[in-house]
Amino acid sequence: MTRQLRYQVATSLDGFIAGQKVEYDWIVSDPAIDFAALFSEFDTAVMGRKTYEMMTAQGGHGAIRGLDVIVFSRTLPAKEYPGVRIVNDEPRAVVAALKAQPGRDIWLFGGGSLFRSLLDAGLVDAVELAVMPVLLGAGIPLLAPGSTSAISLVLADQKTLPDSGIVVLAYSVRGSSSAAPRIGFVKEAK
Repeated sequence: MTRQLRYQVATSLDGFIAGQKVEYDWIVSDPAIDFAALFSEFDTAVMGRKTYEMMTAQGGHGAIRGLDVIVFSRTLPAKEYPGVRIVNDEPRAVVAALKAQPGRDIWLFGGGSLFRSLLDAGLVDAVELAVMPVLLGAGIPLLAPGSTSAISLVLADQKTLPDSGIVVLAYSVRGSSSAAPRIGFVKEAK
């Protein structure tokens, strides 16, 4: 089975992945989300420089436990830290090579611009959103503006978390070689 590149991200109801000042304090948590199960679906995460810098502002080198992290940047020098590799290479070529290797799925962790470029290249297989019950009005959009026409998505699964109001959606990108996985990281209500 081919590895999938999955854009797995939290978004506001009005389509922003971060606020105007790159804040993300509006993302609510819900005990029904099993983060260990979510993380076990991936062995690699890819992200853009801005997402990486947001993570490193919290301390450390941006490593994510259990995942190989690849950061794409034209401005940061290429460097390796434990669990993190900053590359100046073309993201499309790197991601295409990653998808051809054996392993678990690849988490497109963040960056509306990186998402746009990989979507335009036909490399994104699934778009998985945790829609937060908040309207931001402005911020960093889920998908950066681009020149590609509309991309059709096919709903693969959905879950509503009544305690928090989060709606989790999983879509396959129409034309992808495989369907988006079912949402398995949300614990069933007892």
